[in-house]
Amino acid sequence: MRFLVRDRLLGFGDDYWIEDDRGNKVFLVDGKAMRLRDTFELKDAQGHVVIGIHQKMLALRDTMVIERGGRPLARIRRKRLSLLRNHYRVSLADGSTELDVSGKILDREFAVEYDGELLAVVSRRWLHVRETYGVDVVRDDADPALLIAVAVCVIHLAEKERDDND
Repeated sequence: MRFLVRDRLLGFGDDYWIEDDRGNKVFLVDGKAMRLRDTFELKDAQGHVVIGIHQKMLALRDTMVIERGGRPLARIRRKRLSLLRNHYRVSLADGSTELDVSGKILDREFAVEYDGELLAVVSRRWLHVRETYGVDVVRDDADPALLIAVAVCVIHLAEKERDDND
């Protein structure tokens, strides 16, 4: 399953649609304005919140939290002690599952893996539409909403880190 994300510079209050490869609107990323922390909601085409995303306020390192139904689903942060600057760890709420995200995050060329097995590829390479990248979910049993939320989070964290270092 491939999803197309319109890649704009995100700010508070920015909303954008994620479409499937046939152009159907599947998810709306709803950026919440006037909040103390970075907050987004991933909504289905009918407007129901599928996933909530927010920045953890009291953390030593920038951390994003993904929730489903008001309950924690995953926590995302840059991997410590990694030689690669663009390497993120996604810890799922079950406590034993970790996803690995690595690649050129700011270039929108990276992969999401579980235990060495590819779950999703994020890339601009296949697309001719400017300001767009694809999230290609390669496993049928993977959770597309979670993988899209992971992509949104790591891009947001990488851009924030870049802006903080400028």
